[in-house]
Amino acid sequence: MAGWMWLRCVLGPHLQRIHRSTDPSRPEGRAGRRGWNYQPRSLEKHSDSILSWASALWSLSYYSSPILLCYLYRKGYICSSKLVPVSQYVGTVLVCLLGVACLRGLGRWKNSEYLQFISILDENKDNHTPANKKRLRCYDFDFSYWPSDFSWSEVSNPKLSKAGVSLLKPEPRLRGATDSVLHSVRTLPCHIISFLIVHSFGRRMLYPGSVGLLQKAMRPMLQQGQARLIEEFDGQRNKLVACDGNEIDTMFVDRRREGGQKGQTLVICCEGNAGFYEVGCMNTPLEGGYSVLGWNHPGFAGSTGVPFPQNEANAMDVVIQYAVHRLGFQLSDIVVYAWSIGGFTASWAVMSYPEIQSVVLDASFDDLLPLALKVMPDSWKPLVQHAVRQYMNLNNADQLLKYQGPVLLIRRTRDEIITTTGPEDVMSNRGNDLLLKLLQFRYPKIMTEEGVRVVRQWLGSSNPIEEASVYSGYEVDDDWCVSVLQSYQAEGDVLFPWSVGEDMAMEGRRQLALFLARKYMRNFETTHCTPLPASEFHSPWRL
Repeated sequence: MAGWMWLRCVLGPHLQRIHRSTDPSRPEGRAGRRGWNYQPRSLEKHSDSILSWASALWSLSYYSSPILLCYLYRKGYICSSKLVPVSQYVGTVLVCLLGVACLRGLGRWKNSEYLQFISILDENKDNHTPANKKRLRCYDFDFSYWPSDFSWSEVSNPKLSKAGVSLLKPEPRLRGATDSVLHSVRTLPCHIISFLIVHSFGRRMLYPGSVGLLQKAMRPMLQQGQARLIEEFDGQRNKLVACDGNEIDTMFVDRRREGGQKGQTLVICCEGNAGFYEVGCMNTPLEGGYSVLGWNHPGFAGSTGVPFPQNEANAMDVVIQYAVHRLGFQLSDIVVYAWSIGGFTASWAVMSYPEIQSVVLDASFDDLLPLALKVMPDSWKPLVQHAVRQYMNLNNADQLLKYQGPVLLIRRTRDEIITTTGPEDVMSNRGNDLLLKLLQFRYPKIMTEEGVRVVRQWLGSSNPIEEASVYSGYEVDDDWCVSVLQSYQAEGDVLFPWSVGEDMAMEGRRQLALFLARKYMRNFETTHCTPLPASEFHSPWRL
């Protein structure tokens, strides 16, 4: 028995923190759940440090392997006479590391806190009851060892799992059979190079949060943020299994018992390309009093996989299914809130689940392609276009146009990330294009050439004073605009696009265009990565 327990300690997960269990009788409230960091014994501490350094060196050598291999090849080290002694050295190092892992297991075996934790983990695997799950939630450890709490297959057809959820594909160009074959042959090199670029450095440039070295550097910050969510807000960490088999790391904070309309509303948060729910945009609606469900992209922190569009949509789908079927929220009680690149999964969610109450997109863009072209050489343009459309087609605007519900866009006026020229040029912010595409689809008779011109003039304002000047300069009457829109809605044609403004004078269409632009978009005078204050998080406008 002792030998088996020692083996479990050798193979067991890394324990980081112990959260004090929730006790309703405690009068301290949130502060009464303060936990403590796990304190390893000296043997476990030093052996774990050696293994951590070995892991960091392996990650560094993995990412630098192309350069390293080229260097070794030019020096003549890649040959059988040199590889044999190298393999012997590597084998010796691996044996030494195995010995260090055994010593770490011995150190854990002598620690009563770790023995209690590993016993609870084993018991939870054998009997995944609510009581055992509650005991396991008192520990923060490697998420790969965490048992599954919800699977996509519980509520959907498992036969569809391999294909994944449906994405909005670009319309194919019509070609004859012969032209199609010739075109495929001609573009084959482009396909191969695009594939290599995207699957090597391209995906990591787009989603730097999936890089292991960055996650190692941010680990203390992520652990601190997770402890805050669990101990101060009674957050519940869960593992969801998506239809592609990826495990999604989520955090749920339930405010329904506190009363109030905000607590009855669930805000699902979609993070940015280097954002994690532990320290990301989840804090904004949390401070606003909402129930909140955060999740990490595939390949981020505890989530497995890689963040390609299909995997992202699969992850978002299982999060929504979990919110509805396990947490008990109706789709009409769910608000989707996204920051930056999270706009892709948010727009996919409202396109696929049109009953969702509303969507808020903060510092998001209409299409990835213009931003990708900005950072790549001009000579690479055809290659970049093919790579983005084929493998990273983040077509936020196209997906958002499929949604009929309330939308709020938040534009950062000093955004340095989603501008195609620079932060000082507010007109190059791709959030402008997202707004214009949305208004032109929903109100085509208002957003004529003149309507687009006045909205662009309003978008060119860099501060509230200039905005108010443009708005008052066209003498926009808010009450009149509301009455016109309500009268049209009362006629029964409620699905977009609307034909309101068709027989209206130019002056009236200008007023409506500016009125709608100000209702659909709010400006926030800051840079891209500044956290959004809870005071700036509003429900989208409803007529």
